Amino acid sequence: MNIVFLQLGSNLGDRELLLKDSIIAIENRVGDVVEFSKVYESAPWRVEGQENYLNQILKVKTTLLADEVLSVVLDIEKQLGRIRLEKWGERLIDIDIIFYNDSIIETPDLCVPHKHLHERMFVLTPLHNIAPEMIHPKYNKTIEELLKICKDTDLVKEYAL
Repeated sequence: MNIVFLQLGSNLGDRELLLKDSIIAIENRVGDVVEFSKVYESAPWRVEGQENYLNQILKVKTTLLADEVLSVVLDIEKQLGRIRLEKWGERLIDIDIIFYNDSIIETPDLCVPHKHLHERMFVLTPLHNIAPEMIHPKYNKTIEELLKICKDTDLVKEYAL
């Protein structure tokens, strides 16, 4: 069995419903969600003029390989209405693979651990909520340590559902 951490993000439409629908689709197609963080709200990262995001991290047990997880989550995004127009553009739903076991995968299609996770408070905060002692396999630091040294100053606050 494999453990994959997925990050959900939404800043268009009914953000709460899109997170919930994503979780249902992930449970049906990827594996068992064994833990999920609180939902957090944050400003868009390095982009102006967009609505705030809701973000959440899921810990999922899966039999799928990393590239299979990627294929399925991209399909889930598409089914929920995501259209990819621009990098870091607004989105109904974004599902990113943050960790896959303790693997380091660097291909043209997939980078695990997610290459920007250590720079983003909106990833580290919900990840810290459920896995503070998890060790980043590339940087050999815990999520708690990465959170403390992160230079991102954007506000990430718990969102009341």
